[in-house]
Amino acid sequence: MNEIRPYKLSISNDEIKDLKIRLANTRLPDQAPGDPWKTGTDLEWFKKLLDYWKLNFDWKKSESELNAFPQYKTKISDIDLHFIHCEGKAKKNIPLLLMHGWPGSIFEFLDILPILTDPVKYGINSDFAFTVIAPSLPGFGLSFEAFQKRFGVEEIGECFKDLMTKVLGFNTFCIQGGDWGAMIGSRMAYKYSEKVLGLHLNMLALIREYDSDKVLLPEEQDYIDQIKKWRPEGMGYQAIQGSRPQTLAYGLSDSPSGLAAWICEKFYEWTDCNGAPENSISFDKMLANISLYWFSGAIGSSFWPYYARNRRSWFVPLGEKITVPLGYSEFPKEMLRPQRKLAEKTYVNIKRWTKMEQGGHFAALENSEVLSKEMFIFFNSLKL
Repeated sequence: MNEIRPYKLSISNDEIKDLKIRLANTRLPDQAPGDPWKTGTDLEWFKKLLDYWKLNFDWKKSESELNAFPQYKTKISDIDLHFIHCEGKAKKNIPLLLMHGWPGSIFEFLDILPILTDPVKYGINSDFAFTVIAPSLPGFGLSFEAFQKRFGVEEIGECFKDLMTKVLGFNTFCIQGGDWGAMIGSRMAYKYSEKVLGLHLNMLALIREYDSDKVLLPEEQDYIDQIKKWRPEGMGYQAIQGSRPQTLAYGLSDSPSGLAAWICEKFYEWTDCNGAPENSISFDKMLANISLYWFSGAIGSSFWPYYARNRRSWFVPLGEKITVPLGYSEFPKEMLRPQRKLAEKTYVNIKRWTKMEQGGHFAALENSEVLSKEMFIFFNSLKL
């Protein structure tokens, strides 16, 4: 029997003081030629974020907001796994595994958790609420300790299946995810289909490699054109994180400013922010997420799924199908948006496909109410 231990996050004053000293001693680069953000995180914008981090951001407030939710740790897959476990508040409550990705964390879910566990309070008509299990991915945030073993998509999927079934005792459950959460969720829906009642994604986990000699259908060509456009300008982070994660980890583990610049580029590129990331995600929410990476020391370990992915075949074998019912919310600033005809070749049981009007990659952070409503519409349609 796995022991489940209550957990509260508490960062010491000495750790906070060390962070402030490092921030005060930041040495910034100059700005590269060209338009702001064209070559990476914009210098003038970044100075504003750093000033806010040094002078206005209250880590203890963010820590308290996280600690308002029931958190636990348990020993599983040879690591100490952290997770939030929020009971639903309806007469009927269905277990939901809610997963973040990179460069996210469980801080992504603080706005959406109350809605998922009590939809009626937020004006959502539903036959049930969710009992939400939101783990920190192994190797991320509070599921990291130095020198622990590393996890790829396949290992995380098995770990979370065991968490839901063996540790928490759920025979079946629903899944929602974006980014790595979408990939892990898709792997679980394929590998453990008898356990997964329904799968809701805000990013589709379709293979990104292709045969250049193959005659392509229009939906395939459209997807490959998207990849070709994204690869030279938007996939640099994947190249380094997936090839030399250790080297990158030295700089980002030693410099909080460097860490913030690396992560904030994605808050700019992957959100529907109209040129300023804080239009979509507040400085406080950005810095809570970044600070968790800093205090946990987990940035290097969080790169490992990219490294593993580059050295393995795709986590849903080529030609295999995912038969679990799928709901998909396509946000306009998601980096890749495949056509439904292409997705149906892998996800053969698509029940809902919605093109959203606004939003990006971090759906739970940017659009918690909109995402929640979509989830309830989809899962209610399954008559669970």
